Amino acid sequence: MTAQGFLQISIYIVTLLVLAKPLGVYMAKVYQDQPVGLNRWFAGIEKLFYRLSAIQPEQEMRWTQYALAMLLFNLAGLLAVYALQCFQDLLPLNPQALPAISPDSAFNTAVSFASNTNWQGYAGETTMSYLTQMLGLTVQNFLSAACGMAVLVALIRGFNRRNSNSIGNFWVDMTRGTLYILLPLSMILAVVLVGQGVVQTFKPYQNVMLLQSGSEQSISSPSAEEIQNGKPSTQTLALGPAAAQIAIKQLGTNGGGFFNANSAHPFENPTPLSNFLEMLAILLIPAALCHTFGVMVGDTRQGWVILAAMTLVFVALVFVAIPAEQAGNPVFSSLGADQTGSDRQAGGNMEGKETRFGIVNSALWAVATTAASNGSVNSMHDSYTPIGGMVPMWLIQLGEVIFGGVGSGLYGMIVFAIVAVFIAGLMIGRTPEYLGKKIEAYEMKMAAVIILIPPLLVLGGSALALMLDAGKASIFNPGAHGFSEVLYAFSSAGNNNGSAFAGLSANVPFYNFMLGLAMLVSRYGLMIPVLAIAGSLAAKKTVPVGPGTLPTHTLLFGLLLIVTVLMVGALTFVPALALGPIVEHLQMLGHH
Repeated sequence: MTAQGFLQISIYIVTLLVLAKPLGVYMAKVYQDQPVGLNRWFAGIEKLFYRLSAIQPEQEMRWTQYALAMLLFNLAGLLAVYALQCFQDLLPLNPQALPAISPDSAFNTAVSFASNTNWQGYAGETTMSYLTQMLGLTVQNFLSAACGMAVLVALIRGFNRRNSNSIGNFWVDMTRGTLYILLPLSMILAVVLVGQGVVQTFKPYQNVMLLQSGSEQSISSPSAEEIQNGKPSTQTLALGPAAAQIAIKQLGTNGGGFFNANSAHPFENPTPLSNFLEMLAILLIPAALCHTFGVMVGDTRQGWVILAAMTLVFVALVFVAIPAEQAGNPVFSSLGADQTGSDRQAGGNMEGKETRFGIVNSALWAVATTAASNGSVNSMHDSYTPIGGMVPMWLIQLGEVIFGGVGSGLYGMIVFAIVAVFIAGLMIGRTPEYLGKKIEAYEMKMAAVIILIPPLLVLGGSALALMLDAGKASIFNPGAHGFSEVLYAFSSAGNNNGSAFAGLSANVPFYNFMLGLAMLVSRYGLMIPVLAIAGSLAAKKTVPVGPGTLPTHTLLFGLLLIVTVLMVGALTFVPALALGPIVEHLQMLGHH
């Protein structure tokens, strides 16, 4: 790796960690209803919303009530997005007169955006109207992100409260997270992105003349008369209100692209600065929430040790993925093929990557987007080397807890912390404690459910797809790589990431239904037991720290937490990875 590559990675990580503290403090004050400026200036809007919605903000909820409100709200959003897709041909803001979406694809997309997965089996610019993109997908980007943050805050309250039967008010947490955190950050980022050239318009698609003639140059084929007369052919440029969706897709760890090429598209991500800001936005809130957690539980060291554990795993895997891509494919080298392209000094595999970003920024994005349950891409993971592609796949399979989605990543990591203190308690024969609460059988049962659901969905779904003709029919790459594509698809859906090895043709009824089901269960099947843990902890008294209490703010606990996460991921998925990317890597080294 070149010095420039090290510098780019260092600037990114340092900037992220520097911003984590101030944003973390701000979010803690928002959820604790402390004055931070915005929540005083716009308090009238918040109160008006409560009155119009008949919400009693002071009324607390039991965990079962909180979970029910969350499920009903998400169901309403899912049905709204489904309806918008089915009737978009009859609705306004459809300048290209795009037809209605098929029922199976509409179901998959509705589930995907409601569950914060943003798996996309469609090409945005040829499928979705402006209204569907804005009122359906962009709105869900805000709401699904706010929902994950609300569940996290409810879990934190479980640690703070004692002998309580309530964990907060879902509607208040949703409102404050959206109004005071996601909206302001998204507005700032959207304006900056527009300044960098990201499109934001309601104009219809534009036909432009190409400088060189020839039908092979155009997306919309020229007429025979144009070709005969040697006239320049035209190309249709897809436009739309993209910047608003791009901002929240990154900040909310949603990831769904306005255009099919996602953040590799020049209208979504045109410059190195826009690339840096979008990549920073992917991890910004998940990193800052670690400090929010520390502030809200009254010990910032608890948040810092979790953030340190996340960062160490992230950095280690960055330095696996980037060298793997820079090493390239020895089969091509043996044939005398030039793999360097415009990244000549760094060398390596430029297939599927934008030359304006190069290998370092492409692979760094791939690791960040799969660490954060974001799923957006600025390069095509299907074209990565086997080890380069295995890194983002394994990050997803770890449970999306290395930063993870906004809210969901941290509550997943807290569950692993509960497991870690339980293991430590078994070693010394003492009832485990975490943040002053005894971890007993009920919490461990819920933690086991949370940890076991994603592997069941991923491995079970992949096995079923590979057994059935309907699943195998969409695999166009033979052998180990085709297996990797299926495994990646179910890993992405079963952990709510949304990225893909895009060589798999997944927009078919079988995959639309199976992946949609995986997204549903993995999102809400985990949220409910998390809320159950929150309710159980809130009802307990606080246990004072004693000489046998395991300190959970130390480097030792951070290492124990990392080992717990890695061991669960390794023991669960390494056998499957051995059949896909590991075999493919060995074949590549053997020049097959």
